[in-house]
Amino acid sequence: MHPIAERIQREFAEGFVKAVEWRGDLAVTVTRKALHDVARFLHDDRDMDFDYIVHVSSVDWPDDEERFEVVWEFYSIRKRHRIRLKTRVPEADCIVDSLTDIWKGADFMEREVYDMMGIRFRNHPDLRRILMPDEYTEGYPLRKDFPLQGKGWRDTFEFLNEGRG
Repeated sequence: MHPIAERIQREFAEGFVKAVEWRGDLAVTVTRKALHDVARFLHDDRDMDFDYIVHVSSVDWPDDEERFEVVWEFYSIRKRHRIRLKTRVPEADCIVDSLTDIWKGADFMEREVYDMMGIRFRNHPDLRRILMPDEYTEGYPLRKDFPLQGKGWRDTFEFLNEGRG
């Protein structure tokens, strides 16, 4: 197992789910309960030193009990290593901790995941739509069960083009 994954497993045995290394990329999955503590560890520990947040995204696995996977990618500028930290959430309780208190750069990226997938981020300082109009209430466009033609797409198109002529 990768040394970073071993350290996370040792420090957070109850919250550690799995680690996968493929072509030099490390992905570690943890429980929702352990997420914030593991993230704080990755940021603050001298050996980890993950000081840069690269990306926040999500994956929809509609047939799984824990339907959504939230993925954060971090990089250590000084140590030159990276990690993907993942956690899973069910559709019925679609909420995870925000990591904006650790990495300020998570702000807009978490808002995008909220807007497109409907995953809420607990303690986010300003969780609101960032891409879709505030009036758009027809679902979450990146979910796999969202209709290919969209829901209310004509109304949204008309709303966006109001006053243009």
